Amino acid sequence: MTYDDDLAYRIRGMLAAESGVDERSMFGGLAFMINGNMAIAASGQGGLMVRVPPEETDVLLEFDHTAPMVMSGKETPGWLRVSDDGVRTNRQLQRWVTLGSDYARKLPPK
Repeated sequence: MTYDDDLAYRIRGMLAAESGVDERSMFGGLAFMINGNMAIAASGQGGLMVRVPPEETDVLLEFDHTAPMVMSGKETPGWLRVSDDGVRTNRQLQRWVTLGSDYARKLPPK
């Protein structure tokens, strides 16, 4: 499965006013980087991958349509998956784009 082009287009529009945004193909999806740090991605598995403050991971998992990010069989604090159902509206998507971009902007530039 490839990432959803429409979802990537919507994310791109929401980040258009941001400085330091770059796009990279990663993990079968399209990642949006801010100052070299991944903020959010249109996932090749559908939906989003979102970078969040690690200490907020458990609280954010209480939102509908979210799941932990699992890499190599382990949950990865600071990363979430949001299913397609969780980003159907621009309001839903904006929440995740804002969370991911706000956190990535606070990290040291790469």
